[in-house]
Amino acid sequence: MNFFEHQDQARQNTVYLIFLFAVAIICMIALLYGVAVWALMGTPTWEPELFGIVAVGTIGCIGAGSGYKLMALRAGGKVVAEDLGGELIDPMTDNPSEQQLLNIVEEISIASGVPVPPVYVLYDERGINAFAAGFTPNDAVIGVTLGCMEQLNRDELQGVIAHEFSHILNGDMRLNLRLIGVLQGLLLIHILGRMMLRGSYYGGGSRSDKDDNSWWAIGLAMLALGWIGFVCGRLIKSAVSRQREFLADASAVQFTRNPDGIGNALRKIGGLASGSDIENPNAEEASHLFFGEATRGVFGSFEQAFSTHPPLQERIKRLQKFAGQTSFIQTQTPPSVSTSSTDERLSGFAGTSSPTPPKPQPSKELSVSPDRVVAGIGTTDVKHLNQVHQFLASLPEPVRKATREPNGAIALIYSLLLDSDPKICDRQLKLLQQVQPSEIVAQVQTLQPHLKSVDPRTRLPLIDLTIPALRQLSPQECTQFLKQVKALMRVDNNLTLSEYAVFIVLRQRLSAYFAKKPDQNVQFTDIKQIWSDCIILLSALAKAGHDSSDAIAQAFRAGLFRLPKASEQTLPKESVEYTLAQIGDSLKRLELATPKLKQKLVDACAYTVLADQKVTLEEAELLRAIVISLNCPIPPFLG
Repeated sequence: MNFFEHQDQARQNTVYLIFLFAVAIICMIALLYGVAVWALMGTPTWEPELFGIVAVGTIGCIGAGSGYKLMALRAGGKVVAEDLGGELIDPMTDNPSEQQLLNIVEEISIASGVPVPPVYVLYDERGINAFAAGFTPNDAVIGVTLGCMEQLNRDELQGVIAHEFSHILNGDMRLNLRLIGVLQGLLLIHILGRMMLRGSYYGGGSRSDKDDNSWWAIGLAMLALGWIGFVCGRLIKSAVSRQREFLADASAVQFTRNPDGIGNALRKIGGLASGSDIENPNAEEASHLFFGEATRGVFGSFEQAFSTHPPLQERIKRLQKFAGQTSFIQTQTPPSVSTSSTDERLSGFAGTSSPTPPKPQPSKELSVSPDRVVAGIGTTDVKHLNQVHQFLASLPEPVRKATREPNGAIALIYSLLLDSDPKICDRQLKLLQQVQPSEIVAQVQTLQPHLKSVDPRTRLPLIDLTIPALRQLSPQECTQFLKQVKALMRVDNNLTLSEYAVFIVLRQRLSAYFAKKPDQNVQFTDIKQIWSDCIILLSALAKAGHDSSDAIAQAFRAGLFRLPKASEQTLPKESVEYTLAQIGDSLKRLELATPKLKQKLVDACAYTVLADQKVTLEEAELLRAIVISLNCPIPPFLG
């Protein structure tokens, strides 16, 4: 399955989860009503009023518990990480193990085309485990235990992190967070039953024996039903999660081409006394998020039926099949870059004496095919990882350092937007001096010479490196920053599509994070609903890389006929006129289309760009920006 099929399956699993949740609620209402009738009436009978009270009370309790938890989770994965005792790693850390972990996360993020997520460490956990949490890649976080960070070597840690990125890319996280909310509602019945029993025990003599016995019976019933809810939740998690763990293991091998990395991590879990255990009291509700089984068994000989993860030996056995394929046994580190235990030389962060890789030679054209564009979305491979290694190692140290703190990241983005025309550049700097603190303007001027040596093809990956630092801004500061970015672009009264591509990526990465609307529902299921938006988008792409009217028309129609049901629509003979504001509005609407429609749209965009069998840098950046705005992770195009 490709990325879009995984996304569609995740939506279907969400519907399946809602169905199972509704069945569990109905069963609990029926059982609780039966107990209430027996406790209060002493004989089976139909009491509509009592049934209504039981039904409303049960639905209210479960709804309140689930609703409260889901509201708390709206802030994204960081809520889960903090509830589990995680601490955010400082991007400027000088701890070698933390540096290595951050570098691995950055490499896989950029290679797969997702924003670099914040990284949390569970310092109180000695077991080997990790998780990814969030509704979308824009609010995702990566968490690892101290045992995972300290006891795994670089290849093993990279395999574990690649496994977690599979959950980010395949849409598993949204379903996993919803599961946490569902379980909270089901467990609330159990909690209330325990409170009723405690109240009956300490309630004193104000109630009659009959009333007291009734409260005991109802309390015991709620306690038991709460446990039934817990069991149902475990079964749901097991049904949803286990096959996805196999998929994530296979994806990790695809990412790294190193089955021994993740395989040896699993073997170390099996040989460790603490295994993958998580001691935090909130571990149970988040057990399905983790790389390995997070909680010890409570079901005895039936444990396997309720386990959220497949057995370690079965996972290792499946990974061993890859080890027999010579195409998978490759090192993920390019020969020109040596590794070290601290990972400093690999990242170029520490500025050590390791040999500097050859300076990349900018190219006006990139090699790519339309089918590979669609197939590459939501995945990555060793070639992309090698390219990212070289990209990170080639960054000048001041640039690398600027990506990791807010003011430096702001200055870096401003530097990327400075025009090559000295007159326009001077006007941009004067604008910055009027609205920005002097230290940021000074950083802009310091970074500007260093960015001249950076391959222009790496502009979007460089922006992605700054995202964690920019997300440390307040919502008001972020809004002001985006306004300033747009103002810098408009200094010459000529906002190009290449500049607009940069703005699209920044807006998508930041606005989606600060808006706190991670759970947007699909609104458009038919191409007719978004036809005009598709026309605008294809028109922009056709004009981005073609000069003559004939070439523009040919590119436009090449993409147009890739759209579904094109023969049923009124087809324009040529591309339409548009404004950049219209492109922005269309992208916001297209983001709410179904995964299948997005796949067809991306396919049409790719065929529009590659109608002339070549792709320019401007076309490539605009195409990637459009795909990113659709919440689809697309790797950088290979040189």
